[in-house]
Amino acid sequence: MKKLLIAIVLIFGITAIFAQNPVAKGQSQINVGLGLSDWGVPVYLGFDHGVHKDVTMGMEASFRTVDNRHSKNHSVIGISGNVNYHFNHVLSIPTNWDFYAGLNIGYYIVSDSDPDDRYHTRLGLAAQIGGRYFFTDSVGVNLEFGGGNAFSGGKIGLSFKL
Repeated sequence: MKKLLIAIVLIFGITAIFAQNPVAKGQSQINVGLGLSDWGVPVYLGFDHGVHKDVTMGMEASFRTVDNRHSKNHSVIGISGNVNYHFNHVLSIPTNWDFYAGLNIGYYIVSDSDPDDRYHTRLGLAAQIGGRYFFTDSVGVNLEFGGGNAFSGGKIGLSFKL
């Protein structure tokens, strides 16, 4: 019985040592989905790459449009870069979950039929917090809150490890 207990402890210890962040160093993933917005239905496509066991860097393109906001046409194209810290190792979170927070910076191209509108092309800096759950080794669902993309509030979508 004592040998069995030692073997179980060793197996769990080795598993914990070799457990990887959902986006391990050198690994990449693609994210796609919809944004949370009260103006149109934003869409996004993103790419994340592991640069450290707890850190990813990525980029994202996003787009939203609305045609009848007070009888005006309004669209935003966003191109941004991000850095996220993943809490899996620090908090001993199972590898099928991924919790992160980070910063992003982007350039937002605004097209509006009203030249006096308060929305305009600009550089943006924001923060985000999010999580993912992986159904398989390579496919998961993501939910993120924060701003800094072509829509503020957050986004929901799918993540695919490459």
